[in-house]
Amino acid sequence: MEMRINLIISQSINIKLFQVVSNIDQYLFFWLATVVSSYFPGPYSYYERVSKMIVPRSVQRLVFSSSSKSWNLVTPLSKRYFSHSLRPLNKLEESTDSLPLLSALPREVPKEIAEEIVNPADKYKDQSQELHKFGQYIMTSLPKFVQKFSVWKDELVIYVGPNSLTPVMTYLKNHTSCQFTLVADVTGADYPSRVNRFDVIYNMLSVKFNSRIRVKTYASEVSPVPSIVPLFEGANWYERETYDLFGIFFENHPDLRRILTDYGFEGHPLKKDFPTTGYTEVRYDEEKKRIIYEPLELTQAFRNFSVGSSVWEQVGEGKDYTPTDFKLPTPEPEPQPESTEKK
Repeated sequence: MEMRINLIISQSINIKLFQVVSNIDQYLFFWLATVVSSYFPGPYSYYERVSKMIVPRSVQRLVFSSSSKSWNLVTPLSKRYFSHSLRPLNKLEESTDSLPLLSALPREVPKEIAEEIVNPADKYKDQSQELHKFGQYIMTSLPKFVQKFSVWKDELVIYVGPNSLTPVMTYLKNHTSCQFTLVADVTGADYPSRVNRFDVIYNMLSVKFNSRIRVKTYASEVSPVPSIVPLFEGANWYERETYDLFGIFFENHPDLRRILTDYGFEGHPLKKDFPTTGYTEVRYDEEKKRIIYEPLELTQAFRNFSVGSSVWEQVGEGKDYTPTDFKLPTPEPEPQPESTEKK
């Protein structure tokens, strides 16, 4: 009779626990079930079935020992937790004795861990040595005409005077070791600070030996350079283009006229002292129904961007943070002209 009463009481308590299991933690529920079973002894198989149906095994291992069949509530939970959590580690430690040591295993050493820093010019080291020999050979052959030579990577440059240009070009074209029969380009460069402000540059190509050479000479605004059109007919338009853009005169040129700019154009655009705006303005006139040329009119010689409106979105207060040392002094006002009228 007493055991039947205990069974009824325990079943009623379990029903209450089923109602609140959704609101409490599973671990707390399983712990409460162990307390209830200790105070209300009943069939062990019934509580075992209830706990296994509701609580996962991971929670069960934290409360009960797998080797003990009794409900031990005296042992602290932390002690039981660590005793069960360290047991697999002990087994793992025993099982790792037979494993090989990874640091002692043989490994393949890479050939190059990092690429070495290489000078790009070293790529043409062998070729540059051959060009030095060839440049020295040209200077030995033409000691009165070639001033010097230079080599950079795979480029050989020969420097000659204006009077030496024709014999050097004849040598480079007809010599069996050169055969530079093609003029790839003729251009110029402006250096206003020098006495002979212009450099005239000839880029030559040898089809037979598949090689290039560059010849440089110099000129001023009044001293001409001999034309190479009698030797290379393909240099005709190249020299006209150089004259049009730089103003370099080529002596004995068959037709030295402008080739890129318009008729009546003033100045030479690639000179450093040529204004970027030009001198004239070309536009279409609606009244005359034709294109007209007129002097360039600039509303403002120097545009000051610090005043006036701007189409761009303004950012910040626009304060001038220029140091005082870099600011120009404010000009003094001009004196008022004295009145010629007698008072």
